[in-house]
Amino acid sequence: MTGAAAGDVVTVTVAGEDQWGTADAEGRVTIDGVVIAERGTIDIVASVGGESASAALRILPGWISLMPAFLAIAAALVLRNVVPALVLGLWLGATALQSFSPLGALQGLMDTFAVYIVNALANPDHAAIIAFSMMIGGMVGIITRNGGMGSVVRMIVSRAKTAIGGQVAVWLMGLMIFFDDYANTLVVGNTARPITDHLKISREKLAYIVDSTAAPVVCIALITTWIGYEVSLIDDALQGIDELSGIPAYTIFLRSIPYSFYPILAVLFVFLVAATGRDLGPMYAAEVRARKGQVAPTASEPMPALEGDTLEAKPNVPLRAANAVVPILVLIAGLGISLYITGEGETITDIIGSSDPYKAMMWASFAGALAAAGMSIGQRILSAHETVDAWYGGARATLFGMIVLILAWSMSDITTDLNAKGYLITVLGDALPLVLVPTVVFLLAAVTAFATGTSWGTMGILMPLVIPLSWAVMNVNGITDLSDLHILYSSIACTLAGAVWGDHCSPISDTTVLSSIASGCDHIEHVRTQMPYALLVGAVAILLGTLPGAYGVSPWISIVSGSVVLFGVLRFFGRNADDSL
Repeated sequence: MTGAAAGDVVTVTVAGEDQWGTADAEGRVTIDGVVIAERGTIDIVASVGGESASAALRILPGWISLMPAFLAIAAALVLRNVVPALVLGLWLGATALQSFSPLGALQGLMDTFAVYIVNALANPDHAAIIAFSMMIGGMVGIITRNGGMGSVVRMIVSRAKTAIGGQVAVWLMGLMIFFDDYANTLVVGNTARPITDHLKISREKLAYIVDSTAAPVVCIALITTWIGYEVSLIDDALQGIDELSGIPAYTIFLRSIPYSFYPILAVLFVFLVAATGRDLGPMYAAEVRARKGQVAPTASEPMPALEGDTLEAKPNVPLRAANAVVPILVLIAGLGISLYITGEGETITDIIGSSDPYKAMMWASFAGALAAAGMSIGQRILSAHETVDAWYGGARATLFGMIVLILAWSMSDITTDLNAKGYLITVLGDALPLVLVPTVVFLLAAVTAFATGTSWGTMGILMPLVIPLSWAVMNVNGITDLSDLHILYSSIACTLAGAVWGDHCSPISDTTVLSSIASGCDHIEHVRTQMPYALLVGAVAILLGTLPGAYGVSPWISIVSGSVVLFGVLRFFGRNADDSL
């Protein structure tokens, strides 16, 4: 209606009852606490002064608001592909907003693309995330093609003279290539394989180290191809929570990192396994076989390389580590400088908290890509045409993730329009114990990611629901102090960590498959030997990290105690393959 000015009292009649509200500066009125028990279509009338307007309002059962997410999960389990699953969920949600009729279903299908996907792309912050991800992917393509990446890996791994030294060197390389899980997996696996074969390290062990230093490292590093995605999901989920609207999503992400117990402990456990030379279960048997001279399993041939999934240096290029190190340093330094420039305040915490992470990531990734391109062309390692092709190849590797991201943004909008968070708050706000929220989130994310094989899809489906639910349960339990948000931080971290755990263990996960390919390992043997380690670390992460963290125990205490327990298990139950000779 028109005619409502700022400060006007507007009367809204809903289901025969009058409600009153004051118009804001844009003439809008928000009325909370209206409960409508009936279903179907009701009339709503708004009036101010001598003018009134009416409209028909469709009332849907609350559980329908959760159906898009549930359908996406179920379809992903059946189809083993998150893209059509998300599209089906979006279609159901858009149809529910229209009507459950043939015409409504058709309109909902069209709205899925023409309204929700378009709106997701049109958001400036979303566009920045896409550009940042493609730019950093392009930089990875250039420094791989110019030989810089391979040089760094060879330089470190080739210094290893023993099996333990070789494993620690591969672990270290997994930490250094922290900005992209695909680049980490393919570059480290392919480059380290000749060295680990020479040192009689099993292909299963190489695949495990490569796999466990890919996604677990990338998801908690400060600037990676994942960071924009994760921060964007958090930012979208915070919309509508007035109390949290003043806290930047990047700040919340940073504060949630210490609660990412599974990724942190997984990386630490890989180091313990590598440095002690001890192994458990089927991995020990594989290492004994390798020490006797057979590094590859005999069960079957290694998985063949998939076309388009390899990152290789240009033949006969000079291997210069600086061609990778310098662009990466420019990227890291650029992020720090950009965060400082775009923020304000008296302390570093205030400056970073008030900075514009999207702009900072854009500047940093662009500077890194320019440095990589300039060094490659300046040394005549790559021509301008070859540099563009290398950039495009790296950027193309991010395309699938960007598609999932756009669909995830659209799903967030759908669940907001259906008021899914309001229904969840009503149903679970009083029923779900506060201390179990992070654990339940971790398990749900883990099961979903394990069954679907994608951590990105899992995060995209769950994050829009997890943050509002966590905040609602905190409010029910009287926690409203913004200085005490450990349940919120832990729930966010558990969404990410649970998704990584499921993706890490899933035999249909892209990074699990790529780890097998890059390491030249039979895929089933990789999954079979890695699974006990992942289950052990996951159990310790929940029992000594997530659950105590929900009671307010410092995450640093949990990380230290978890590391001690993992070392104890490895020390008393693990065996050294060298002792079998």
